Amino acid sequence: MIYILAALLPPIGLLLNGQPFSAILNLVLCIICVIVGLIFPIVLLVPSAHALIAVHMRREDRRHREVVEAIRQHGPPPGYPR
Repeated sequence: MIYILAALLPPIGLLLNGQPFSAILNLVLCIICVIVGLIFPIVLLVPSAHALIAVHMRREDRRHREVVEAIRQHGPPPGYPR
């Protein structure tokens, strides 16, 4: 759901994902891309791409921290070479 929101309303998607500075940067990027998009329409996709990449990276970071914490609590998985 957050990916759809990030694609359609990039600054709001970033805000709801807990990234306020990225949301502000994305808002500035939206304004710039609307102005430049009058000449090159493909540029209008840049803010959505930025938001999707930022949301994905944040989710991967959370997932990585959860795995590291599980390994710290329970030890490495069976058969893991030490």
